[in-house]
Amino acid sequence: MAIFFLRRFSVMVVTAVCLTLVVFFLTNLYPNLEKLAKTQGNFRMTEEDVQNWLEPRGYLQPTLKKYSEWLGVAPSMRHVDDEGKIRTRCAPPGTDPEEAGDYCGILQGYWGYSSQFKEPVADVLGRWLGITGYLMLWALIVTVPIALVIGVLAGMREGSGTDRSLSTFSIITSATPEYVSGVVLIAVFASSAVGLKWFKGSAAQAMSNPTIENFTLPVLTIALFNIGYIARMTRASMAEVMTAQYIRTARLKGLNFTSIVLKHALRNALIAPFTVIVLQIPYLLTGVVITETLFNYKGVGWGLVQAAGNNDIEMLLGVSVVAVVIVLITQLISDIGYVFLNPRIRIS
Repeated sequence: MAIFFLRRFSVMVVTAVCLTLVVFFLTNLYPNLEKLAKTQGNFRMTEEDVQNWLEPRGYLQPTLKKYSEWLGVAPSMRHVDDEGKIRTRCAPPGTDPEEAGDYCGILQGYWGYSSQFKEPVADVLGRWLGITGYLMLWALIVTVPIALVIGVLAGMREGSGTDRSLSTFSIITSATPEYVSGVVLIAVFASSAVGLKWFKGSAAQAMSNPTIENFTLPVLTIALFNIGYIARMTRASMAEVMTAQYIRTARLKGLNFTSIVLKHALRNALIAPFTVIVLQIPYLLTGVVITETLFNYKGVGWGLVQAAGNNDIEMLLGVSVVAVVIVLITQLISDIGYVFLNPRIRIS
């Protein structure tokens, strides 16, 4: 087990470095840096003005040097202007550059300073993660039980009317993207034009005081797509298990059908859906981006759109780190959980 974790941790570290390096390279392309300079300075800046803005802040250094500074494995560049003032990445606005250390990166717990929100990236991301985490938690609470029940009921009797009806529902929901289902839910249940004003609250209010009125539609928007996908996977797994030899033997022994499903088929049928459910967590981030933007719910997804629109490089890098960590951790949990659910599989 220790060797397994050591091997997986090594792979996770290498994967994280490679992915963040790619994101770092793309966000630090010169057109993005030029846009950042003009956004923070003046859109009428000349090329020389752009160079003069970027150079003291270290943006014109080689990519690997900047990446090493961002990680915290290389000392940050210090620039001294003609007046003797020091500028360094380690001294965000409001701090004394002379008291700043030489190393300030991800490894030291410093995620940079947001040019859009004028706060340290770690502080902003901390608030956003709490808001988004609450939304994703409730989306999973709604999604998983409903999807499993639909999948099990559909797979118990393959080809029956119940199977066809539930499978059709699953296909429709999984084929409908969040931006479509969100608009439809708003138009039907929150718009005054239709008349069903069941959910009058705004999602912005749900950030501080979530209620049924202001929190239901964002949760349903994310849940609907994932319900269909997980239900289809569960249905396929359940249908396969119900044709297994030991299920036929149990039927021939005269066991009750409900007992066969609950005691013999269900556990084996849930092995594959378990991995699907765990691996759906990273994909929820995609739905969160669309849903939070649509409902103006100011979490990680909303912030990612704002950062991309305003070329907030430090914030984009911070969000990328969060996304990479979530993906790697959920994959590790999925592998470990699969081993415990299926005794025939061993770590080795």
